[in-house]
Amino acid sequence: MSSVGQLLDDAPRSRFHRRAVVVSGMGFFTDAYDLFVISTVATLVKSQWNLSTTQTSWVTGAAILGAVVGAFVFGRLADVFGRKTVYVTVASVMIAGALASAFAPSVGWLIVARVVLGLGIGGDYPVSAVLMSEYANRVDRGRMVSLVFSMQALGLIVGPLVGLVLLSSGLSSDVVWRILLGVGVIPAASVIALRAKMPESPRFVASVQGDADRALAHLVEFSEGVVSGEVVAPSAPTRVSLSAFLRDRSMLRLLFATAGSWFLFDYAYYGNTLSLPAILKQVDPSASLEAKLAWSLLLFVIFALPGYLVAIVTMDRIGHRRLQHLGFVVMAVCFGLLALAPVLVTHVAPFLAIFGVSYFFVEFGPNTTTFVLPSEVFPVSQRTTGHGVAAGVGKLGAFVGVFLVPILQNHWGLRGMLALAAGASLAGFALTWALPEPSGQHLDAPTDAVETDVKLS
Repeated sequence: MSSVGQLLDDAPRSRFHRRAVVVSGMGFFTDAYDLFVISTVATLVKSQWNLSTTQTSWVTGAAILGAVVGAFVFGRLADVFGRKTVYVTVASVMIAGALASAFAPSVGWLIVARVVLGLGIGGDYPVSAVLMSEYANRVDRGRMVSLVFSMQALGLIVGPLVGLVLLSSGLSSDVVWRILLGVGVIPAASVIALRAKMPESPRFVASVQGDADRALAHLVEFSEGVVSGEVVAPSAPTRVSLSAFLRDRSMLRLLFATAGSWFLFDYAYYGNTLSLPAILKQVDPSASLEAKLAWSLLLFVIFALPGYLVAIVTMDRIGHRRLQHLGFVVMAVCFGLLALAPVLVTHVAPFLAIFGVSYFFVEFGPNTTTFVLPSEVFPVSQRTTGHGVAAGVGKLGAFVGVFLVPILQNHWGLRGMLALAAGASLAGFALTWALPEPSGQHLDAPTDAVETDVKLS
């Protein structure tokens, strides 16, 4: 006798899972491309529109601020109305925001358009993560969810490549930055129809909506293995109000650990990455914008991409919490070395080498696991709400980093800023101890219900 969740936990991988990875992952390609290309765009529009430092920071950070709100709002809506409805909606919002950004006639318009884009990006975090987590079996769950997130790596690589091509094309800077932002429409638009065809999460349908028959129909829709047995159907829906969720001490403890570690990680990661051109300018003040883009591309290809790949292959064997611990430790060591040794931040080669090692363990560590863990540790009726809060607080850390890093560089210098990033990494390591280890465990507890015979074929 098994629940719908247990059937999913024990089901084999199928072509459906691979399709779900691509459909969900394109949202994260858009996320990475749009969030990281903005540093180049901000450099161009600052010159074109004579922006102040504060205005430039708003151009850079507006999408992240939108993502904070989007993760909170759409995460909660997905626990109320279902994952699939929000899944399609957030892709539409990303398309609208990217198009409006590309045609912005003024800095105010651009900032508002980037906030709209961020709303969709933030909403995509909890929905894509949780849908993939709820589709996946327990053996491959970390791999499946991290494969979705690893589509970020393509965005990290494509962004600088498109920038290099456009900057060397001879086009005016006004045309270049508009094309850079407009390209972000393509991946979101390419999957919106596919998202509309994806089935609702059977776990959500069975547990939250209390509809066992429809849950089993969704299982049949994407299962390519044969799973037979007696199935326990839920006796009643288990929808939980937001106020009840926030009064639950166990949920608050999980929120503190997931959101806190994500906040600390995103402060260090996004603050450094979105400010990377300014950081590289301090290392080599004579470097051109093209050179800084090439160095960024080098970091992503040599260090970040392999980090994603190794995380995907090994995280279910290593353990998701253990991998987060490892990444935070190496990040702290790398940032600490750069902060303590002046010679390392005045020569390009040693700086890129050590900063690159931190990038590898960012991806083979907290950048992946802070996304995966909240999709596993919360119960199904509160899963996208919990993930949305964690992601929103994480993006708040990124927003703080975008604004704080330039100020710290001006007052404390590059080494002072890196020292604070090392401290944030150590704090993230400490918070991770409060999380359980979900790797290889069943995602949902069994539910009491009526027995039904089912055969998937």
